Amino acid sequence: MTLRILLGALPLAIFLAAAGFFLWGLDPERDPSEIPSALIGNPAPDFELGPIPGSQTPGLSRADLAGEGPVLVNVFASWCVPCRAEHGVLTELADEGVRLVGIDYKDKPEDALAYLAELGNPYERIGADLSGRVGIEWGISGVPETFVLDREGRVVYRHVGPIMAPEVERRIRPALERAAR
Repeated sequence: MTLRILLGALPLAIFLAAAGFFLWGLDPERDPSEIPSALIGNPAPDFELGPIPGSQTPGLSRADLAGEGPVLVNVFASWCVPCRAEHGVLTELADEGVRLVGIDYKDKPEDALAYLAELGNPYERIGADLSGRVGIEWGISGVPETFVLDREGRVVYRHVGPIMAPEVERRIRPALERAAR
């Protein structure tokens, strides 16, 4: 009899657990772009990437990230549809004087060059991460991802997903201000 009651309650328990996870996922206070990163407060990983083959834009290394003011490090790829969506916002930030560098992630050089020729190149430097090894060192979960670094090359903020105009004011500018201090 006790076993029968327990077996009868099992579907209800499973349903309640699933409903709890569903409600947690719908929580309007929870932001999916706020994925924690072990890099926050730490120096950027040590890396050195050559330029996109055939590009006039120089490659990128950790040494390029320290020095003058904060810098945005944007991980992108030509095959990434959300990267196209955020490209205009990144271009506006670069036009305003925000230092913007890129890591072209697992991309064919000819596709990356066509992407930049079509949309414009807002990056002062781009490293070609052909193997994806550097992306793994940065702990990316996909593209696009953007990191804000301070003048010492420490990671201040990580943004997962495309940066749209509302996020610039809510998240990116405040992170850049923190990084400038």
